[in-house]
Order: sequence, then C-alpha cells, then structure tokens
Amino acid sequence: MDHAAVLALFDRHLREGARPDGPGARVERVGAVVRQTAPAHGWNGVVWSAPEMPDADAVIAEQIAYFTGLGRAFEWKLYGHDLPAGLGQRLAAAGFVPEPDETLMIGDTAGLALGTEPPAGIRVVPVTDRAGVGLVADVHEKAFDADAAWLRRQLLERLDHDPDTVVAVVALAGDTPVSAARMELVPGTGFAGLWGGGTVREWRGRGIYRALVAHRGRVAVGRGYRYLQVDASAQSRPVLERLGFAALTSTTPYVYRPAR
Repeated sequence: MDHAAVLALFDRHLREGARPDGPGARVERVGAVVRQTAPAHGWNGVVWSAPEMPDADAVIAEQIAYFTGLGRAFEWKLYGHDLPAGLGQRLAAAGFVPEPDETLMIGDTAGLALGTEPPAGIRVVPVTDRAGVGLVADVHEKAFDADAAWLRRQLLERLDHDPDTVVAVVALAGDTPVSAARMELVPGTGFAGLWGGGTVREWRGRGIYRALVAHRGRVAVGRGYRYLQVDASAQSRPVLERLGFAALTSTTPYVYRPAR
C-alpha cells in the first residue's frame, strides 16, 4: 500500500469531500474549512482546513462564534500532517482542549488478515433493531465508562433512515453482551470506518476485538469497499498492526465547549 497516496485519498474523500454522517447533519465548506453541523446528539466540528491559512486565528475565531451561536460544543479534528504548522497551539490558545492522541490507521482489505473468528463460546450478532441498539449502548457504557445516550439515538436514526451506510454488531457470551462495534460506509469513496469497538473489562484479552475487526472487514469487502480506516487508541494499535493495518499519521481531537 502506498501510504502517501492513500493518505491523500483519505484527505480528499473523507475530509475535504466529507458528507453528512447522519440524518439532520449538514456539511459545508466555509472559506478555509469544511465543517459539519448536526443535532446536539450528533458530531459537530471541523473535519478539514486549508493548508494555506495565513489568517488562522481569525478562521478559528469564526468557527467558535458559529458553533457557540448554536449552543454547540464542537471538535476540530487535527491530523499530524495538517498545516499550517502550529495549528494545534493556536487552537489551544483559543480555548480548545486537546483530547488523547490517536493514530490514523488504514488497511487495504486485499492485504489484511480477515479470517479471525470469535473465540469459543462467543457469537457475533448483527444489530438491526432497537433491542440490538440497546445492547450496543450497554456495552459502550460498560467498556468506556461513558454515557451512551447519544450513540443509542444516533445509531437508531442511521438504521432507520440510511441503513446501507452503517453496520453494527454485538458479541454475546450466551445471552450476555460482552463487546460491540460499528462500521460506517461512505458510498463512492472506497472507505469504511471502524468505530466504537469496545469490550467489557472482564472479557478483554481473549481476541474478541480482533474478531469484530475481521468480521466488519469481511462485510466491507462483500460490499465492495477497499480501505478500512480506524482512529486507533494505544490499546487497539498493536492488534490492528497484527491484522495488517498501517499507521499513517496521528489525530488529535481539539474540543471547544462554550461557557454556560
């Protein structure tokens, strides 16, 4: 895989050419940035900014004013190769708070090891209805110790209004949900994003996460997608590397929360 060429494709198709990621979301290019505006439970933020941005501070201030006017917290999704240099410091100076760094990892499905099956006693079940979404949300809350109300609502909306663009699965030990994940398909780009892979603490280290990556990869191949993309945590990166994913750059979410 040509890393530079694939990273350029990623920037062009999923960032500069971004599309709304759910019902009620809107993507627009405004001057030097591409941003998404969504309902409060959706993702609001800047997905791309022009490399030539001599008035970066003014552009940042414009986005703060826009989202603050809507009463929305928002994210500026910054990648390690983004220009101008020092953009992260400018965001921090403007009041954004950086969250933990992740690694943008991409795999060409032709070269990935996607044959992994779940360990004994675990079955992977597709999520297609409200009950299944509830299981995904329950796993998310236990795995990440975070509220999943936004995920529950967002996933239900995607399954109701645009089911061909999302795949969700839950791993069950008997009738107990122990892991869950989703995949977002972007038609016309060749890219499918793997998101939300989380396993309940006492079930980690058994190969379930790896099996869910492989499962979603096989689904993506069956639907004609070539590339799988993940914003990987430090815990996920070694597993993904063993499957054949390549680390292309870093990514840091800079989050701005308006004062109440």
